[in-house]
Amino acid sequence: MNKTSQRVAVLIDTQNMYHSAKHIHGARLAFGKVVETVAEGRPVVRAIAYVAKSKTGEEQGFFDAMKEMGIELKIKDIQEFSSGEKKADWDVGIAIDAVKLADKVDVIVLLTGDGDFVPLVEYLHGHGVIVEVAAFEESTNAKLREVVDVFFNISEHHDLLIGGRYNRHTPGMREGGSTFNIPPELGIPTKLPKHIPQQQAQKSTPQPVQQKQAVPAPIAPTAPLNNKRKPPRSGTDEIKRVKVTY
Repeated sequence: MNKTSQRVAVLIDTQNMYHSAKHIHGARLAFGKVVETVAEGRPVVRAIAYVAKSKTGEEQGFFDAMKEMGIELKIKDIQEFSSGEKKADWDVGIAIDAVKLADKVDVIVLLTGDGDFVPLVEYLHGHGVIVEVAAFEESTNAKLREVVDVFFNISEHHDLLIGGRYNRHTPGMREGGSTFNIPPELGIPTKLPKHIPQQQAQKSTPQPVQQKQAVPAPIAPTAPLNNKRKPPRSGTDEIKRVKVTY
């Protein structure tokens, strides 16, 4: 079968991907762009993101943005236990949808690094489905990488990240509550104000030093040390005499 004619379903483990992007790169993931990238021009039958909703509903803006990207949402409430623990596990839901889609698509792309999906991958292979995984290499289970047909390492594609140290242009700006520093290898000055050119700043730096050197010691009070000395013939002589005496 020609690859471009393969029918694709993309299933997104949203919590896994969100926290991996945040902890590894200090950034957020451009989910819509990731779906487009891993599809590689193939028709996407379904793109589903599995998300959790808190009591405050503060995630609604994120949910709306995902829908605008054409990503279908499956939402469940966050469970809060008496111990204070919060949980919203979608592993079973993702696995069930993958099984249901097995006879409707040729390829299932899992956006997750969770090793719990290894049995699912093996089941899908047994039913003739190609399984690909797109995730961050640093947080992806080794066994999962081994069993899938294709592993797409998002960490090698910084254009799929929002914020973080690779595509942040202003030092010290904040993204999602975290501060991002520009690495020196990018060659972006972090100390000079933007309105001062580098050459101009270099020329101006000696000025404060010259001003300090030009300020003389308190000479005036020491001038009349010897009242018997003749007054100087000129201002120049006085300066020379005082310097030698000092």
